[in-house]
Amino acid sequence: MAVSQEEHLQGIAQLLVQEKLLDKNNALNYQQMAISAKVGFLQYLINENIIEAQQLAMTVALSFGLPMLDLHAINEEMLPINLVSEKLIRRHNLIPLYNRGKQLFVATEDPSIQSSLKEIQFHTGLYASPIVVESDKLHELIDKLLSAKESQGLASYFEESKDLEDVEISSEEDKDADTTGLSTEDAPVVKFVNRILVEAIKKGASDIHFEPYERAYRIRYRQDGLLNEVASPPVTLAARIAARIKVMSSLDISERRIPQDGRFKMKISRNRSIDFRVSTCPTVAGEKVVMRILDPGATKLGTETLGFSALQKENFLRAICKPQGMILVTGPTGSGKTVTLYTALNHLNTIDVNISTAEDPVEIKVPGINQVNINPKAGLTFSGTLRSFLRQDPDIIMVGEIRDLETAEIAVKAAQTGHLVLSTLHTNSAAETLTRLVNMGIPSFNIASSVSLIIAQRLVRKLCEQCKTVRDDITERGLTELGYTPEDAKSMKCYKAVGCPQCTNGYRGRIGLFEVMPMTKAIGRLIMSGGNSLDILHLAQSEGMLTVYQSGLDKIKEGITTIEEVNRVTVD
Repeated sequence: MAVSQEEHLQGIAQLLVQEKLLDKNNALNYQQMAISAKVGFLQYLINENIIEAQQLAMTVALSFGLPMLDLHAINEEMLPINLVSEKLIRRHNLIPLYNRGKQLFVATEDPSIQSSLKEIQFHTGLYASPIVVESDKLHELIDKLLSAKESQGLASYFEESKDLEDVEISSEEDKDADTTGLSTEDAPVVKFVNRILVEAIKKGASDIHFEPYERAYRIRYRQDGLLNEVASPPVTLAARIAARIKVMSSLDISERRIPQDGRFKMKISRNRSIDFRVSTCPTVAGEKVVMRILDPGATKLGTETLGFSALQKENFLRAICKPQGMILVTGPTGSGKTVTLYTALNHLNTIDVNISTAEDPVEIKVPGINQVNINPKAGLTFSGTLRSFLRQDPDIIMVGEIRDLETAEIAVKAAQTGHLVLSTLHTNSAAETLTRLVNMGIPSFNIASSVSLIIAQRLVRKLCEQCKTVRDDITERGLTELGYTPEDAKSMKCYKAVGCPQCTNGYRGRIGLFEVMPMTKAIGRLIMSGGNSLDILHLAQSEGMLTVYQSGLDKIKEGITTIEEVNRVTVD
């Protein structure tokens, strides 16, 4: 049996047909169009100028015998907005107006939906009495009230950080912020984002993650290599937070479908500016934003702070003081390769040498060094920049990363013709770096004659000196199984992370674990004879090289870090 159109019409739609404001066919079509547009039926009618908002509200009020109210006449500050949760207000499109005894009067556009009133009654314990208001004014006021409520909530995250109030914050693009998509009503969001950034700098974070989810929003800092949550503002602020960051980074705030990359500078004092590199990515729940903090003041450039052993430091200094050759640093992203390279450059940065770097991007700015940001979109590549450097009378060249054969060939040639070249590769060990160059297409004799030193590294968290505690749950046998000699296992102490007000989690700062492999004559001959990475590793160890793991064992023995930390970064 065919179902009549009247049975398809719902609530207010049926009423409007009965009142002859709509005919059956149009009402049914408008219902479907409203669903497709993801707006309410009444909102759709008003947005499309099908029925005037005032006429619609009067018809509904008269039909249901309910009072009608002009929302412009109310005192917004007196509304008991906290009686009903934000979720219910958004879901049912209503606003609590006032309560008398056990009765709560609510502004609504559609009193026909009894389930909405019953849910309000269930959650508040008050009988919900509807008052009809104009749909467009209702939605406008809901947005205004909840935005103000959300903005007030943002301040609570940093109420205890009173010292942040005195920090001067500005960015290169801030001058146009209010005219590029953010209204003055978003001032609390601007302040909140600025405080998140300043707090990240104060805590020594390397990255900030702004992450939207379907029903939540979280902000995390990466500190000492690990992420931890620091704030969870209302999920409804996700778009506004993303928009604020995009304005600061000179990104297109209207483009939410594709990833975007940008950067901005924040001045936090007269003599200190911090660079932020920004990446946005569209997720199913909204735009995720990740910031990399490039803080020159947070980086200490000195061989004594890296974590080298005495022999490793000696090999490092010997290699960087040679007039020519190639020094390669390898390790995963975030393992401290850039700091190691800049420690070398800082040591070599004197008035009588010309140093040039090509990076993507420049992370540590050093006076006296000519630093170039790679820009592949504009045609500025590593290989092209490296060729340009060779025409600039260089003594020392640093290439952020050797990614392809062309760059590798130019770097090798430069290292063979009187230049000191420093760069990075993505491999797991020092020995694998040599075979990686062979696999890229560099002849083995060129590798043997150009490479002077290879460093593989990882970063581990350092134990907090204030609260670290000797652990009593590991035996001598357990220590020998880790790789210690019976003598060391018998006499050494192992420590564990505890946590205190100074560190919160038992760790403070990070230190490097290194493999430092000089290119000896024996290793050079092995490469030219076709030796694999395992052969190279065994030979280097026989010549005294410590592996990253062995370096970690030394740091455990010295009470600098824990077994768990070394295993975290060295066990595949």
